[in-house]
Amino acid sequence: MPLSPGQIEALGNLARKSAGEDVGWINISHARALTELGLAERNAGGWRITPAGLAAWKAGGAPTPPQQPLTEIFPR
Repeated sequence: MPLSPGQIEALGNLARKSAGEDVGWINISHARALTELGLAERNAGGWRITPAGLAAWKAGGAPTPPQQPLTEIFPR
């Protein structure tokens, strides 16, 4: 299942956050969905993008389903 527009936006916000940029609020339901896909995680500092999430963002999408490699990419 491809990411929703809101999930893609949240993934982008997390990618920009990891690069040190200021970002707005991350929608919790979108962040939880990204966590289930292995693209984000929650820690004491809040939500953060995983290496798989960053690779998916750089490649322009995310895998479907999450256990597949990032060779199957969906456009943003």
